[in-house]
Amino acid sequence: MCRFVESVQLKDGVFKRLDLHQERLMKAMTDYYPKDKIVDLKSVLMHTSFPVEGLFKCRVVYDSEIREIEFIPYIKREIHSLKLVETQMESTPFKKVDRSLLVAAFALRGDCDDVIMVKDGLLTDTSFTNIALFDGVNWFTPHVPLIYGVNRTQLVREGILTEKDINSSDLVNFKRVSLFNAMNEFGSIELDISSIRH
Repeated sequence: MCRFVESVQLKDGVFKRLDLHQERLMKAMTDYYPKDKIVDLKSVLMHTSFPVEGLFKCRVVYDSEIREIEFIPYIKREIHSLKLVETQMESTPFKKVDRSLLVAAFALRGDCDDVIMVKDGLLTDTSFTNIALFDGVNWFTPHVPLIYGVNRTQLVREGILTEKDINSSDLVNFKRVSLFNAMNEFGSIELDISSIRH
């Protein structure tokens, strides 16, 4: 049985991007459990006792139904350097509980803080975030990420990010790289392009 996870940002009692988390949950359940009733994530969370002050990761584990909900105080990771590593991970529209391939890629970071995984010559994601690169005028995000994050989906739909195939050799054309996910807003982790090492 395949299990999935949604990591929902809970800030001062407000769940962020719940509609997009619901959209991704629905995709996973429709693909893997088509005979089961789709879980209404908002309804489930609103009937859960949750913290009303501070920043928390609300971790929801599910398969054909919700299996676990936990609220974890969130502390932003310090990222100052990134290493390019090769991967053969398949892109997926949802997040699986099994992170073994991401953990294996992260282990290749050397003396860097995290990795950017490269598949077939194209940039994808870090071990825990989507990425975007700034060329001095516009922000671009890899056309095919490993995981289609909810924050990424929102930023693309709003026109803040443009999807584009970005070859590792194209890095010389960019100035900045931004790391973001459901817990880290776009712009909250931003590095000079020189922080990416081959």
